[in-house]
Amino acid sequence: MVVGVLAVAGLYWFQPWKLVTDEVVDEALPAVVTSSGAATATPTASATAAPTTTAPAANRVLAAGDFISHEHETRGSAEIVRLANGGHQLVLRGLDTSNGPDLRVWLTDQPVIDGTAGWRVFDDGRWVEVAKLKGNKGDQVYDLPASVDLATTRSVTIWCKRFSVSFGAAELKSA
Repeated sequence: MVVGVLAVAGLYWFQPWKLVTDEVVDEALPAVVTSSGAATATPTASATAAPTTTAPAANRVLAAGDFISHEHETRGSAEIVRLANGGHQLVLRGLDTSNGPDLRVWLTDQPVIDGTAGWRVFDDGRWVEVAKLKGNKGDQVYDLPASVDLATTRSVTIWCKRFSVSFGAAELKSA
C-alpha cells in the first residue's frame, strides 16, 4: 500500500505524461506599429486656423526579445506592447517549449544567462507572475496589470513553479 501511495504521489508531482502532450494556443495577436511613425498634419475646420499635428493612436512594441533554452528547449519571441488605449500586454509569438507541471509566465528584473547558470536566477530578484502558461506551443497574449514596473523589467521566463526552474527565457530589449 505504501508503494501505491508513493507511486500516485510521484505521478502527481512529476506529471510525466506532460512530456508527451502539447497544449497549443492560437490567440489573435495585437496589430502593432513597427516603425517610429511620424506625426501627421490634421486639417482643421477653419481654413485660417493653423493645422494641428497629432500622432495616430496605435499599439507599439516597447521591448522585445527571443527565447533561449534553459531546462527545456524553448523557441519563440516575447514583446511588451503598449496598447493605443494605454494598457499593456505581453505577447508570446511562436512559443515552442516542453509542457510541464505548474508552468507560469514571469516578468523579472534579472538578466537572461545562457546555460545551466541561467536556470534558477529569476526568483533571486523581483518578479511578477503574469499568469499560468496557457499552452506550451503557439501565439498567446497576456494583459499586464498596471502595477507592473516596466522600467525595471529585463526579462520574461517560462517558469516551472513546482521545481523552481526556467524552461526558457527572453531578454526584453527596448524596441
